[in-house]
Order: sequence, then structure tokens, then C-alpha cells
Amino acid sequence: MYNRTNTRQPRANNGWKKRPFRNNSQSRSRRFTGNTIDIRRFVNKAEKVKTEEIFKPRYSFAELEISDVLKRSIIGRGYKTPTPIQDKAIPVVLSGRDVIGLANTGTGKTAAFLIPIINKILNNPEEKVLIVVPTRELAIQIKEEFSLFTRGMGIYSVVVVGGASIQRQIMELRSRHNVVIGTPGRLKDLIDRKVLNLSRVGNVVLDEADRMLDMGFINDVKLLLSLVAKERQIMLFSATFSAEIEKLVRQFLVNPERISIVTRETSKQIDQDIVRVAGGEDKIEVLCGMLVQTHFEKVLVFTRTKHGADKLCKRLYEKGLKSEAIHGNKPQNRRQRALKMFKDSMINILVATDVAARGLDIPNVSHVINFDVPATYEDYVHRIGRTGRADQKGIALTFVD
Repeated sequence: MYNRTNTRQPRANNGWKKRPFRNNSQSRSRRFTGNTIDIRRFVNKAEKVKTEEIFKPRYSFAELEISDVLKRSIIGRGYKTPTPIQDKAIPVVLSGRDVIGLANTGTGKTAAFLIPIINKILNNPEEKVLIVVPTRELAIQIKEEFSLFTRGMGIYSVVVVGGASIQRQIMELRSRHNVVIGTPGRLKDLIDRKVLNLSRVGNVVLDEADRMLDMGFINDVKLLLSLVAKERQIMLFSATFSAEIEKLVRQFLVNPERISIVTRETSKQIDQDIVRVAGGEDKIEVLCGMLVQTHFEKVLVFTRTKHGADKLCKRLYEKGLKSEAIHGNKPQNRRQRALKMFKDSMINILVATDVAARGLDIPNVSHVINFDVPATYEDYVHRIGRTGRADQKGIALTFVD
């Protein structure tokens, strides 16, 4: 169990008294069922990456059959060798085949579809691309990546998401662009208003497909796929492959190449542990006692509800801790401002609901803290995936009663 250091009222041992780990459900299955997650699944020590485990790609970026200007952009971004999903997916996408990519979070899948898409546009400026994602933050993040790769190339994208001005998005859709990145609900709204026509779209990316289906977007996704060009290439990326996704694949994809890079549920580089909160203890006081310690450098704290996120953020602010909250009820500009402040280390604590658990690339997160136990183990996996990225070690802590 994680040892909490009490910086407010030091004891003789200069720490909080450790309570023994008790588990009265030894016979319970380790798999998540219902609304109960076996807390043993929140405890796991990080492993060092062994030399023999270092991935050796089949191709270098220089060897890929892509435009020289794109190669220079990739090198300029600091990319040296492809990640496993990039190494396997990019050549397949370049070949024109439909792709199913199964990969854990933080594996570089955004570049795995952006690089071949950009190359396609460079070869044919008339190419139209639709990228469908579950959340506003992921849409904006993909646009930022796209803009960095295509700087100076005269290739443009438009983001259309809920929570932002639809009139502004309509104006942007009337400007020159090759790529539309959006959430299913807003895309459907724009189609209903007759301002978005997908009939010429020959390239579709479904990113975080499992999350979109979990959020109830299956019918919207099917509608979007039914409206694009008959001759099209579909790239579906997901962390899991459910029966619902299998149905979607059978209905819309043609002889897809299946690529799986999912090696385990959680990263080997994440130390996972629990924080026991005894009856009568104030969870927020316990959290504050942890956050004032210097090794909590950049911390993402998850709550179950929007109200809980706002309440916790307010209490942290009252304790003199710099934090911001993001959730579905926050206006888009405030959510983006909070994310930017966190990314730029203007604040070191971001309180979030699960809206931030999928797909966001936030560098150097030292800790993920589950202030509230997630609803499912899958949510837990995606929450803690915000730390321990690339070659860095991360720490994930979960509060339990």
C-alpha cells in the first residue's frame, strides 16, 4: 500500500501509519463484473524495460514510400524510428487497404494514420478525409498534430465539435480544407443543416472506436459511414475489439488488415498502488497531504462526476494548490485553457472526469490519482495511461475505503 507522508502533523516515524492490506474476497474473480473492481487490480509494480525488449522497426521513416517534404517534416518533429503501430500500420495504409489497428494508449497511433493521409493529400490535393473521434479534446489534439506535420505545405483541416460555436465551424467548412476532424454528434448536426457533404470523402479514420460506441454513438457512426464515397479507405483504431465493433467492421470495411499491438492491460512502466482512507478521515485532506510533497510534480486527478471535479478543485485552490478542472459542462475555451496551462506547467494539478481519459497526449505526467474509483476497469486502464508514457516511469494511485 502506498505510504503517505504527513507534511502537516509529522509523527515520530515521519509518515502516516501504514495499515495492513486486507482483502476478504480472495475467491472473487479478478475480472471486472458489475460495478465492482477487485482492488488487487490497482496494485502492480513497474518493471524496467529490458534491453531485449527494445523494439526494432522493419522500416525507418526515410525508407517509407512517402514524399520527401513529408520526410523532412517528420525528421523536423524529432521522430527517429517508427513505433510498433506506426511500423505496421503506415505501409498498409499507404497500400490503400482498410485497417483495423488495436493499440494501447500512448503508442503513437495518431501519427500512424496522419502520416499516410498527409502523403495521400500531397499526391492528390483533391483528397477528402474525415476523422471521427469521441471527444472534443482528442479532436483538437489531432488537429494540432496535423498542423505541425503539414506546416508550410498548404494543407488545412477543420475541427467540428460540440460545445463550440457552430456558426464559426460552418464558416470554416466553407474555407479550403482537405480534412474534417469531428465528434459524431456535431458532424450529424452539420449534415442535417446541409453544410457538410461527405459524398466525396474517400478516407475515413475512426479513432478510439470503442469509446465512441461506449458513449452511444454507434448509430451516428453508421450514418457517417453510409454517407461517404463508395470507393473509400477506412482506418479503425481502438484499444479493444468488442462484438459491436466486429459488426461495424463486417458492415463497412472491406478485407481489412488487422494489426494488434496490445500487449497487456497496463503499461509496464507504471507503479500502481492504493491509498486506504479510514472511516472518519477526510479524503481531500489526505489528498492535499500528498500533493504538497515535491515528487508530485505533475498530477492528473480523476473524479467520477462533474460536480465532484469542481468541488475538489475549489478545495485544492483554498489550500493554496494550483489546479484547474475539466469536464463536459465546461465551455470548450475554458477546457482548452485548462489543458494548455497543465501542459505548459503553469499549474501542476488537473482535476478531470473521464472526458480526459481517452487519447489525450499530456507530456510528463508524474502521477495519476483516482480520487474516485472508476466505473469500470477499462476506464481505469485509460485513466492511468496518461502517465508512464514513452520511456518514462509513472505512478498511479487509487483511493479506496
